[in-house]
Formats: sequence, C-alpha cells, structure tokens
Amino acid sequence: MTTEQVLHKIYREESGKVISVLTKIFGATNLNLAEDVMQEAYIEALENWGNKIPENPTAWIYSVARNKALNFVNRNKYKEEDQNDAAHFLTSDCTTDVALDKLFSEEEIKNDQLTMMFICCTPKISPKAQPTLILKTLCGFGVPEISKVFLISIDTINKRLMNARKTLRNVNALFILPKENEINQRVSDVLNTIYLLFNEGYKASQKDSIIRYELCLECIRLIQIILDSNQIKNKSEANALMALIKLKTARFISRLSEDGKIITIKNQDRSKWDKSLIGSGIQNLNKAMCENQVSKYLIMAAISANHCASKTYAETQWDEILSLYDKLVQIEDSPIVQLNRLAAKSMVEKN
Repeated sequence: MTTEQVLHKIYREESGKVISVLTKIFGATNLNLAEDVMQEAYIEALENWGNKIPENPTAWIYSVARNKALNFVNRNKYKEEDQNDAAHFLTSDCTTDVALDKLFSEEEIKNDQLTMMFICCTPKISPKAQPTLILKTLCGFGVPEISKVFLISIDTINKRLMNARKTLRNVNALFILPKENEINQRVSDVLNTIYLLFNEGYKASQKDSIIRYELCLECIRLIQIILDSNQIKNKSEANALMALIKLKTARFISRLSEDGKIITIKNQDRSKWDKSLIGSGIQNLNKAMCENQVSKYLIMAAISANHCASKTYAETQWDEILSLYDKLVQIEDSPIVQLNRLAAKSMVEKN
C-alpha cells in the first residue's frame, strides 16, 4: 500500500476515536479545533513519511495528535478557569505520560465516542445535520464522501457542519453524557440518527457502493459502542436496531447487479448472503426479544429474520410477515410500511 492509502485507512478507522478524545480535552464548543488537530497530524505524517511508513503508523498518528493537544493546552494555561477536567488533568501535578495514557486508553476512547454520539445528536442541531456530523467526526468520512452518501452538494454539507459546530458553541455544549433520567430518551434519538444513516447507506448505487457498504458497517460499530456501555442500562432498542442492520447488511452484496440495479429478494442469490452476519443479527434479535420491549426496530428485524431464515423465496412464511406488518402499522403507519404490508398480503392471498 502507498503512504496515501495507509493514511486513508487509518483516518477512516482511527480519526473518530482521536477526535472524540481531543474534543474531551478542548471542550465540545471547540469541535473544529479537535478536527483541525487531527488533520494536522495526518498532514505531518504525509510530509514526513515519504515512502517509508513507520512500523506502527497508527501509534505514530496517535503520538503526534497527543503532543499537539498537550502543546495547545500548555499554551493556554492562562485560561485555567476555562479549562475542562480533561485539560486540567493534562496540566496537573500528574506526569504528562500518565495523563495522556489514561485519556487515550481503550476504555476511555470508547466512553468518549459514546459521549461524542450524544453531542452530535444535540437536540438543537438540525436533524439533517446530526448524521452529517456523525459521519465527519466519528466515522472518518471526508466531505466529498458525505456528499456522495446524501447525494447533495459539497457546499451544502459544509454549511450543515458549520451550522452544527456553531450550535454547539451557542448552547455551550458540555462533553458529558445526559443525566440518568434522560439518557434513555436521548439514546433513542441517537439510534434514530444511526438508523437514518443506515438507510442512506443501504440505498442502491453502483457508483459509490463501496462507500455505502462501509457506512452500513460503521452503523454496526456505532451501535456496538452503545451496547458495550455500562452507562446505558436499557439495551432493548439498541439490540433490535443492531439486529435489523446486521440482517439487512448481510444481504447487501446480493441485492445489487453489476450495473447497479436493485435485485429483488425473490431473485437474489442467497448463497451470497453473509451467514455469519445473519447469525450475529439473530443473537441480537433474541436479546431484544428477551427484554420484552416492542419497538419498530424489533418488528422490522423480525421481518428481516424471517426472510433470512427462508432457504428459498417460495418457502417464505408470508403469513407471519403479514402479521408482523400489522403490528408495525400500529407503531409507524407510513406509506412505505403500508406498501410493504400490501405486498405481503398479496403473497398470502396468492398462496
């Protein structure tokens, strides 16, 4: 791999983690600063590596980002009264190495990414800007890639990001999780944003199918952070959405023809379905069902599981699927749900 390819891979996989920690250090109102520091670390790598990639390139990037963060905090010591806990920790009597190791530990990074998700879904930020901000700050997607995902102009994406950062400053957003009495409601909002992201990724388009598949996998990664969190007690809705996304992503490759056209489930090559992902999705579905909380994600996941369990299209249990759509209509009576219900009903009548 070339230097540029290695850096692109690291940026996609690691930038969200580093930006989350940097935002914790600088404060949520300085999100743009965290992004700038991350960008500077990659530019420095591009300028210094040449064709000689370090033995551990990810550690190199982390080290530069850590040092840049420390330099910034030290330069702004005179504003000590404005420092948050993380920044104060870096300039306390603790040794710098100990402080940085703690802030960049695996456990802290996971917690910070969870907090970052809630910040990106701050209620004052517009619903359209929330998923855009998640892609930029947590998923390592560049503005041109985000533009392809949403099929809108780069200028529009930049405006959304600019307005979202401005909103965080205006509301004086803090880098903290919601209080215990509101975290369940807020996590539902976060899950809804991830679901919207997944729907964008699942759209068929041969031109950017790789980007869209990566987006589906990113949604799985983000939900796993929620499922791994000790702060969030009610995991039913998260498990249900995880099941839905895994079961649909398992069929991603088989639903696109070589020229980018959608292949209906009736004509899909089921041997191309990702059986491992299906099995994992079924596990999440079972966990969600054990918690006895009905959500639209749970019903949609059960519908997808029914399709995945059928060895052939002819063996599909349409009566069960129709029954599930009847329940879904009671929760979300949208035109697309009604259309899918009618399709299931026609199959039941035909059989």
